[in-house]
Amino acid sequence: MRARREVTTPRQVGLVDSGYRRTPGLRREEVAMLAGVSNDYYIRLEQGRERNPSMQVLDALVQALDLGPDAAAHLYALARPQSSTRRPVAPVDQVHPNVVRLMESWEHAPAYVVNHRLDVLAKNKMATALYDGLEYNDNLLRLALLNPSAREFYLDWETDTHSKVAHLRAAAGAGTDAFVIELVEELSRESEEFRRLWDRHDVEARTRAPVRFHHREVGDVFTSMEVLTIDSTPGQKIIVFQAEPGSPSEAALDLLGRRTRHDV
Repeated sequence: MRARREVTTPRQVGLVDSGYRRTPGLRREEVAMLAGVSNDYYIRLEQGRERNPSMQVLDALVQALDLGPDAAAHLYALARPQSSTRRPVAPVDQVHPNVVRLMESWEHAPAYVVNHRLDVLAKNKMATALYDGLEYNDNLLRLALLNPSAREFYLDWETDTHSKVAHLRAAAGAGTDAFVIELVEELSRESEEFRRLWDRHDVEARTRAPVRFHHREVGDVFTSMEVLTIDSTPGQKIIVFQAEPGSPSEAALDLLGRRTRHDV
């Protein structure tokens, strides 16, 4: 709550900005006023000394802090860890052969399967060619934050990395997944950029978005990313990238695909 308060501007929630502020974002008393609770009660909530807010209070805080649907769901899960609906986690990170065959049928669209930690569990040949030679490409966050080449590979590195960290924050939930905790600890040790983004407490699931790459052999590739849920294996998702038909990016992917088939 403190992190979200500090990145929410008065204008964002319809308040008149009174000028200089010693700290960024909203003041505690402003959030309390917007949520319709006492300042003392809000302080206890933010400091973790009040642990049983009503759903009415949680709804009011969602409005006061201008939280999106993913961030709101995250707040409810933190406040009600026992009663909140949690997605089951697959017992093993094994991708079904049918899914692999499906991805391989997309000859001009790079695609891979990830779990909730953004570990890359399987790739089609196009994705393998697109990410070839990049260290840490077994996990999208390690690639983005621990490989200096990622800043050249992702043309919109800041936006893409912010999205991935916000996704991990959503996956972390109330902090019960030991593998997520281990990943967060690793990235916190190794990346100052991760610590900065993680401390924002942004929460957002990855969905459709433009993603722009720079491949060392075929140049710039502008795509639309689509994220598809695999209902038969909870926690796994297919991420597929498509270029605009007739565009230079489609031609670049076609060239990459032909080189891949030639190498095979």
